[in-house]
Amino acid sequence: MTKQPIIQFKNVHKSFGEGIHAKHVLKDVDLAVEEGEFLVLLGFSGSGKTTLINLMAGLEMPTKGEVTYKGKPVTGPGPERGVIFQSYSLMPWLTVNGNVGLAVDTIFPDLPKAERAKKVAHYVKMVGLSHATTRRPAELSGGMRQRVNVARALAMNPEVLLLDEPLSALDALTRANLADEIEAIWNEEKQTCVLITNDVDEAILLADRIIALNPDGTLGEEFRVTLPRPRDRSAMNTDDTFKTLRAKVTNYLMDAGIQAKAEGKRVLPDIEPNHLPSAVVDAQKGMIDNNFLSFDHLHKIYPTPKGPLTVVEDFNLKLNRGEFISLIGHSGCGKSTVLTMVAGLNDVSKGVIKLDGYEVRGADPERAVVFQSPNLFPWLSAKENVAIGVEKVYPKASMQERQDVVEYYLERVGLADAMDQPASSMSNGMKQRVGIARAFALSPKLLLLDEPFGMLDSLTRWELQEVLMEVWSRTKVTAVCVTHDVDEAILLADRVVMMTNGPQATIGKITNVDLPRPRTRKALLEHPDYYKYRQEVLDFLEEYEHGAKPKAKPAAVAAKGTTKGKEAA
Repeated sequence: MTKQPIIQFKNVHKSFGEGIHAKHVLKDVDLAVEEGEFLVLLGFSGSGKTTLINLMAGLEMPTKGEVTYKGKPVTGPGPERGVIFQSYSLMPWLTVNGNVGLAVDTIFPDLPKAERAKKVAHYVKMVGLSHATTRRPAELSGGMRQRVNVARALAMNPEVLLLDEPLSALDALTRANLADEIEAIWNEEKQTCVLITNDVDEAILLADRIIALNPDGTLGEEFRVTLPRPRDRSAMNTDDTFKTLRAKVTNYLMDAGIQAKAEGKRVLPDIEPNHLPSAVVDAQKGMIDNNFLSFDHLHKIYPTPKGPLTVVEDFNLKLNRGEFISLIGHSGCGKSTVLTMVAGLNDVSKGVIKLDGYEVRGADPERAVVFQSPNLFPWLSAKENVAIGVEKVYPKASMQERQDVVEYYLERVGLADAMDQPASSMSNGMKQRVGIARAFALSPKLLLLDEPFGMLDSLTRWELQEVLMEVWSRTKVTAVCVTHDVDEAILLADRVVMMTNGPQATIGKITNVDLPRPRTRKALLEHPDYYKYRQEVLDFLEEYEHGAKPKAKPAAVAAKGTTKGKEAA
């Protein structure tokens, strides 16, 4: 006899709005969630993941079809279905115990005081917050606040736990640790779990079953995860079953939703950028190739009430012209501090940075920066936002030549049909495309990227990484990218530079990435050496994971191609 699903969708459609203004979010959804399973719904932003989980929670009703819980129609929210959202939604005036206690009081209003306190303590301990019971949300980190959210949902003792991207706002390390805790809780409580995410690795590590959502709101392919539990994050990197499944899921999602948009036939006009006064430009014609960018004994020291605080210490690195470097490390290791110093946005305390033989002093368009948020003028179009910098960099060019530069790069980043669209009406991914086009349009000597895709979902990030690679391959501009994403670091870079924990952070290790270009995510997943490089970086990050400061290894500070630990002559 077949066991009845705990949650079932029967030919479910969901639309918002009416008539010609209706937006169809979900179509023809037939889905059965088995009791006790860990189901992960994986898909693009806008594919209907959150709507699907809201229908399970009873926060939305289907436009057509039926959603049932244990065979009965879902007509609204219920305590048997606990929801954990992406945002924390904690009561700011209540302590950790107070916030969890709210949930206990809602479900068990007549519970004696001692039993209530015991139940609250049990769930607070389960998420590792026994040491912080009297703290209020303002005194907690993002990861701790989300732990309170998890404890509060668990305290309602639901039969089904619905998780709506609960980890997406957290840094990579906190996200990984909390994902492991959620798996341990699920394993202990034996609840049914449904998680929506856009992170493939997270999906594989947690799920019994993964279902992809297509961009058109239909259910896509189903993937069974047969890896034994518990699943060790590091061990997975050398597991052939994990690698095969990871490639299958990634390729399916890319084929389903990511279309290369960097096509076009526009020709870049042959005009010289003018970043500096003409006398300096004339003196510097013909950029140097070796040691094009150098960091020599770089320090950053901030004054504090307790005395000087050294954030970055003795940072030494040399890049050849046209090299792409990824800078990676845990939060607080000084990655962005190094980037802002070379950008001229942060003073150097000690040491020197040289670009093309000249010391870096102050900001200059020869060093173009792409930030996590592109900071566009919302009332200007994509074309107008890019043109602002171009007019300053090419003062001797004609209006038509400058317009050709702007349109060339917007076309390269896939915005050929949205050049006149105002920034205020663009998605985050589109805005970041404009930011990338704007940076390349300056024809900089150096491209600096500070977690440029950090605010985007994983799938949009994949797409823009390939856009960036396509445009970079045409310009070969020297580039430094700060990231916390291991796969991104390897995909983009000639070398991955790993930083030790701060304060007094420095270079701990450098990995030379000898993978063929042009690179695509699909090709990398199939390359026999890819997971070897990934393991090198993961091993380093794991060594520094808990804030420890292991004995520093001799850092590779040489230019590309030289022996590790020796400076280039």
